[in-house]
Amino acid sequence: TEHKDTLFYLYDRITSLLGGEDGVVLIHGGVKREERRKVQERFTQDKDVVIMIATDAAGEGINLQRANLMVNYDLPWNPNRLEQRFGRIHRIGQTEVCHLWNLVASETREGDVFQRLFVKLEQERETLGGKVFDILGQVFDNHSLRELLMEAILYGDRDDVRSRLHQKVEDVLDIDHLREIIQRNALAADHLDASKVFHIKEEMEKAEALKLQPFFTCAFFSEAFSRYGGQLKQREKERYEITHIPAVIRSRDRVVGSGKPILRRYQRICFEKERVRLEGRPLADLIAPGHPLMDAILDLVQEQYRNLLKQGTVLVDRTDEGTTSQILYIIDHTIRDGGQERSGQQRVISRRMQFVLIDESGNVTQGGHAPYLDYEEPKPDEMASIEEMLNEAWLKQNMEKPALSYAVQTIVPEHFNEVKERRQHMVDATLGAVKERLTKEINYWSHRYAKLSVEVQAGRQPRMQPENARRRAEELTERLQQRIRELEAQRHVASNTPHIVGGAFIVPQGLLDQKKGKEVPQWAVDPTARARIESLAMKAVMEKEKQMGHTPQDVSMEKHGWDILSHSGKGEVRFIEVKGRVKGAPTITVTKNEILASLNQPERFILAIVLVDGDTTEDPCYIRKPFDQEPGFGVTSINYKLSELISLAQSQQRQQITK
Repeated sequence: TEHKDTLFYLYDRITSLLGGEDGVVLIHGGVKREERRKVQERFTQDKDVVIMIATDAAGEGINLQRANLMVNYDLPWNPNRLEQRFGRIHRIGQTEVCHLWNLVASETREGDVFQRLFVKLEQERETLGGKVFDILGQVFDNHSLRELLMEAILYGDRDDVRSRLHQKVEDVLDIDHLREIIQRNALAADHLDASKVFHIKEEMEKAEALKLQPFFTCAFFSEAFSRYGGQLKQREKERYEITHIPAVIRSRDRVVGSGKPILRRYQRICFEKERVRLEGRPLADLIAPGHPLMDAILDLVQEQYRNLLKQGTVLVDRTDEGTTSQILYIIDHTIRDGGQERSGQQRVISRRMQFVLIDESGNVTQGGHAPYLDYEEPKPDEMASIEEMLNEAWLKQNMEKPALSYAVQTIVPEHFNEVKERRQHMVDATLGAVKERLTKEINYWSHRYAKLSVEVQAGRQPRMQPENARRRAEELTERLQQRIRELEAQRHVASNTPHIVGGAFIVPQGLLDQKKGKEVPQWAVDPTARARIESLAMKAVMEKEKQMGHTPQDVSMEKHGWDILSHSGKGEVRFIEVKGRVKGAPTITVTKNEILASLNQPERFILAIVLVDGDTTEDPCYIRKPFDQEPGFGVTSINYKLSELISLAQSQQRQQITK
């Protein structure tokens, strides 16, 4: 509705029909922002709340995909508001057909114009596949709907006026006019050459391969939530209900600073986006980093265990057959812009945990995006050997300094440049849209002021005083300048100094075996020999990719879970993990990160096995979809029989030839 008085009238009528207030919520200009968010969450999550009544205070900035039925009780004279209202429910993620009822007073002059408008809109909607509602606010660029309605009210009893008004509606909703606006707004209007398209596609596929697995989120949340007194009740498969949020978690509502409030209960939650919507079931909240409930629990866990993280631990790399131990440092790096939080502190726009490995010789390498997944805690019978290692002299030196120096020179600039490029692109696009919209509004009210002033000078008394129009133009001008200042502040990004928040002493399995007196292959003990085998294997796969007409890129140092990123001529990308082994070796070890990357991108991931005999290599064996299930939560790596994997590769090759 347009008016607050009407809102309370409707509230009284509807609650009377429902027999109570539990099923109805309200949003109007007097509802504060925090309370408004809680109302929105109740409407989305509380199964007992079935109706929201709102003024135009709910016309922008909130998502109401739970609803698919809307009634416009008061029709706004500005078509932008019609578009904004319907956009609250007709959004990405809406699975139902949305219905909109516009209540128009029958047998009135303005009602006649509205009726004509809606009939024409429906005709064009069918022609344009529904897209007309996407650009409704721009349809009346040169024809004021308000002026049409005022003319209908004042002179609508005349046949010639009615005919002229109907013709104006026909003109603004002309099919060619609508198509022109749609094409003007189309993303395709921005030229993207093939290289940019392929780059965007590649980055999306890399992000998919590296995404956080939902079962990690679920395992962490379930354990932490229970520790703080919470309980998950399973309802449907992999969907849960929370009937009560403990006070210690709700108290973090304002601390975590997320946009959505923490509710007292959740009708449904899930950890996989595919489970958010199930036919005939309530909408579920997706629990992931960024959700207020997850952020509150993360904050509690970090507060309770931060000192232990800084103190460090000892982990074993079961996949490393070498004998060189390392220190893993966890480095926290944040980037801020010129904006400020409510507390007055500069706003953090990106925070990333980086991982760096350093050995006793001072050699520093990247640890990858989640190296801890590939390590596990030592067994009790290994602790005696590990305690001897902890007394080695190099561990008593300050190894943090070279680790931080490496991060500042390599990892930090990469993070900063990535965020800066993305932020500047966003600011430029937003600035252009803001200037276009507000400048148009300013020009409209400036023109209106001049027109009203002429009417006053002519002795007429217009419905709006010229001073009101002038004041409106000045307010919009100030708003434009304020938005420009805010956006320019966001353009300037700065990097905070990285700092170490935790660490771990990483012991390779080969060193433990050596301490126990087990025989360790010479190539595993000698780092140079291991590097030679890995280099020969990488070279063999790179050559094979080139022979196939692909463009391979060595990304092994990034430790994403694959060693080669290979591009085909058609813009396709392949993720290849290379395993080089001495001919006759019985097994290969695959890490959890490698398995997860394979499962995230099963159609694009390849496990390449290369057998090395002296200085020669056999033809690489390619295995597609090598893994069929994710490892258990505590599993860090899996050993596979080399002979079985080679047989699988040969079988897949025969099937491909047959096809």
